[in-house]
Amino acid sequence: MIRDITLGQYIPGNSPIHRADPRVKMVLSIIYMILIFIVNNYMGFLILYLFTAFVVTVSDIPIKYTLKGLKPIALIVIFTMAVNIFTVGGRTVFEYGFIKITYEGIDLSIKLALRLSLLVITTSLLTLTTTPILLTDAIESLMSPFKFIGIPVHEIAMMMTISLRFIPTLMEETDKIMKAQSSRGADFDTGNIFQRAKSFVPILVPLFISAFRRADEMAMAMEARCYRGSEGRTRMKQLKITSIDYKIMAVMMVVALGLLYLQYMK
Repeated sequence: MIRDITLGQYIPGNSPIHRADPRVKMVLSIIYMILIFIVNNYMGFLILYLFTAFVVTVSDIPIKYTLKGLKPIALIVIFTMAVNIFTVGGRTVFEYGFIKITYEGIDLSIKLALRLSLLVITTSLLTLTTTPILLTDAIESLMSPFKFIGIPVHEIAMMMTISLRFIPTLMEETDKIMKAQSSRGADFDTGNIFQRAKSFVPILVPLFISAFRRADEMAMAMEARCYRGSEGRTRMKQLKITSIDYKIMAVMMVVALGLLYLQYMK
């Protein structure tokens, strides 16, 4: 499951999604997430999934690799669905003793699972097609108006990007520690959920030590390269809106208007 986390990873490519301006991708991703929560009918969800599959295909990212990111949240989705199925009131579908399943509970749990899946795929696709440096530049550019009120925009953007980039690194380190402890007799797969959670406690200490060591090494590397934040900083590649970005925005606009029409007009 540790290796299934795709958030924060980047796959090089030359697809239109890779070449699009990172600011456009971030803004459209936020709009897309808002649409995911606005849509409340199954026809709208079908359009969202078809559009997501189209974007994944255009980006040249393997569909299996994109779907792999759903495995880590499978337990959360199942637990959330179960809670909604057994707690939401409404028209009864099945009742046995204190167990009561309603139509509204099933409907809400299915829609919640669909939304969570789309959110994970969308956020993963953003990092899979955008380098950490471009993400930093995009966040800094979008937050640039806050510079006038004294907010350290560049430093915030750098911290957010580094945190996101360290997710797969920490997951890889966790996998190495688990394998090392398994070779020494540790058992992470047997017992109930509480026993398995308890068995992960010895992993935390070496993981924290490794994380602090990596952070110290990165700080020393940045200092050795005379990094001083945004002061006097220049960029080799300037962010520019191109024809690809206008085409992507046009397609997104058509999809958004179609979803809003289905939701509010039909």
